[in-house]
Amino acid sequence: MTATGALAGRENRRARGADAVSYGLTASTIRDRAGIEVIADCWLGLEARGTGFNLFQSLGWALAIFDFERERGNAAFDPVIVTILDGHQLVGVLPLERIRTGVRSLLVPLGNGFAQATDALLDADLDPGAAVTRLLRAAVAAAPCDGISLLKVRDGSALAQGLPRASFQTGEKQGAPYVALDAFPDFAGYFSTIRSKTRKNIRNARNRLEREGPVEHLVVADAAERQALIERTLEARAERLKEQGLTSRAFLDSGFRDFCTSLVARNDIDLRAFSLQYQGRPLAEQWGFVHGGRYYAYVASRDFSHSDESPGKLHLSDIIRSCAEQGMKGCDLGVPAMPYKLTFATETMIVRDYALPVTLRGRVLFQAWDVWLRPSLKRLVLALPAGLRSALMRLAGRGHLSRSFLTRPRL
Repeated sequence: MTATGALAGRENRRARGADAVSYGLTASTIRDRAGIEVIADCWLGLEARGTGFNLFQSLGWALAIFDFERERGNAAFDPVIVTILDGHQLVGVLPLERIRTGVRSLLVPLGNGFAQATDALLDADLDPGAAVTRLLRAAVAAAPCDGISLLKVRDGSALAQGLPRASFQTGEKQGAPYVALDAFPDFAGYFSTIRSKTRKNIRNARNRLEREGPVEHLVVADAAERQALIERTLEARAERLKEQGLTSRAFLDSGFRDFCTSLVARNDIDLRAFSLQYQGRPLAEQWGFVHGGRYYAYVASRDFSHSDESPGKLHLSDIIRSCAEQGMKGCDLGVPAMPYKLTFATETMIVRDYALPVTLRGRVLFQAWDVWLRPSLKRLVLALPAGLRSALMRLAGRGHLSRSFLTRPRL
């Protein structure tokens, strides 16, 4: 599968923008919600002109993070929203925040741990190299730090194209499966490209279930039902991670559940929830967001007692059908590239983590922990039996060791 087809609209940005290297551009930073509100309309206009996968750089996402951190009284929340203006026109946004650990301070994507992709929101005619460098310099000037950690950056994105040469990759590359629905006239045209054996297996699994009771796919619209579905998926996901002796950056944050449920009442984030019901009970459920004409899967769960019927695969086919019927451009299934996602993907985008040291301390710690020690520990722990990993997680929960190397993406 190809890595950058869905981002092909940006491949020539550097060439298009080379003659407008950014003379007259000015960078500035916003540190509070009031500052965001001042540029809100301009931010939305920049989103409308964009072509990339920018849900997690959207105005709605930024406001949701700000409101959540204020609601939970997080005094450590230190936002750094960097912007570029061309005269009076907003042409670039990079939403970051500064976090501090016991040994270093880092600039990370806004909503650290909750976002599934990192990018810079740029006008299509900007040279990404000049723009991203300007954004990062402004961020460091406003919020001095030891380094910048950018997780889940997609090959071909504006941020990937514009990263300074001093940045380097940390950890292993991953894949984000994607379904390009706009490449087909309708769902039937897309579904006909799925292997005939897979389509037959899906039909047979559904028929076996229907012999025992009704199977129904629901698009959940009621707010209370959406909240209940979100809570079920989070509980099931947390329990599954616990059984596997794993965790994720999101679930390490005690406020993750509250953040997710807070999104239900927002009108600046288009949340979608889907439930595959069997005999009146959830067999598989998933929820996510719609932005820029694409569906972004966020959290999913399934009933493992019916694993023989591949409920995750059954449900994903229904979700994609629903998205196609609503005229969406595609479905971003996110990392990791699990087999049931790859069954439906038209391509897989390569995702990498990057570090950009600012101080000597930052360089040493990035090399020692992010490049060498953490990946080595993670490989060692993942090679252990699940029961032993679970025991290690319990020790970590009591504060005896760090759990950060046991993380994996949510979906």
